[in-house]
Amino acid sequence: MTVRAAVLPAVGAPLEITGIELPEPGPGQVRVRLAAAGVCHSDLSLSNGTMRVPVPAVLGHEGAGTVTAVGEGVAGLVPGTPVVLNWAPACGGCPACARGEVWLCGHALEGAARVHARTADGTELHPGLNVGAFAEETVVPAACALPLPEGVPLTDAALLGCAVLTGYGAVHHSARVQPGETVAVFGVGGVGLATLQAARIAGAARIVAVDVSPRKEELARACGATDFVLADEQTPRAVRALTDKQGVDVAVECAGRAQSIRAAWESTRRGGRTTVVGIGGKDEQVTFNALEIFHWGRTLTGCVYGNSDPARDLPAIATHIREGRLDLSALVTEHITLKDIPTAFEDMLAGRGGRALVVF
Repeated sequence: MTVRAAVLPAVGAPLEITGIELPEPGPGQVRVRLAAAGVCHSDLSLSNGTMRVPVPAVLGHEGAGTVTAVGEGVAGLVPGTPVVLNWAPACGGCPACARGEVWLCGHALEGAARVHARTADGTELHPGLNVGAFAEETVVPAACALPLPEGVPLTDAALLGCAVLTGYGAVHHSARVQPGETVAVFGVGGVGLATLQAARIAGAARIVAVDVSPRKEELARACGATDFVLADEQTPRAVRALTDKQGVDVAVECAGRAQSIRAAWESTRRGGRTTVVGIGGKDEQVTFNALEIFHWGRTLTGCVYGNSDPARDLPAIATHIREGRLDLSALVTEHITLKDIPTAFEDMLAGRGGRALVVF
């Protein structure tokens, strides 16, 4: 069948909105009609080569929709099932999965190399991060389609697939924020806004949002920030000034930039925790001297997909949504259509807004 999709023809090339030939689901696969897809900075990282995947590809990894057909051997999913797309399905058998660290599964992204669809002239296309959500419909392995918990609007649920799981997990699983602690969040895009809400849910006493754009302040405060700091060379000093010159207990970096990672580290109190969520390029080098590592006693950790297990965390997050503690709509700065995705990429490059949501 032919559907419209956003295709990346080559690394560094503009996205093309075009028709693609999508096959019927094979064994172990399902077809999903997309309700919505989030435009995430990771998609931009795929398009510019920061993250390497086979191309040409259908991008989009944050989405939700309804199952329309299932292949042989699929259990638990039937036509009509609302689902959240999971771009990093765990294999269950590798060393990381055996340790319970499913977010580090060594086989999670192997599906990005499969042939997902074809263009009208027969060119093979791959799914950028397994799911190819920038399309009216997609075909994915059944493990990439998680049943949507009750009480969560299908369109808003697209954000659960990356931004919310990442921000929620960064706070609750990686940094393990405790009630009464102070938190700083560097980078107020979609993941940063979700992180702010997660910090509020965790009971943080003071939540400082840091961003290069003053236009982000209103968004940040709506998501739980008690303070807003405009990022510059004096950011760590400004954050420490808000915490009796001690620094915050926890800093979460969501931009993937060497400068902001360093600023997050310096904004953390002695013995505090700095968690890096942002995906940076190889040229983003962060340096520390041996004395400061000893003296400050801080912990610096990476965080993949929020160190989350979607099967475990989606029901918990859904409870927060149903009970009004987590507002998915607050993460969305604009609703767009498929043809508007290239413009949304330009907005991300310019540092505008939080998260655009493609509504089909």
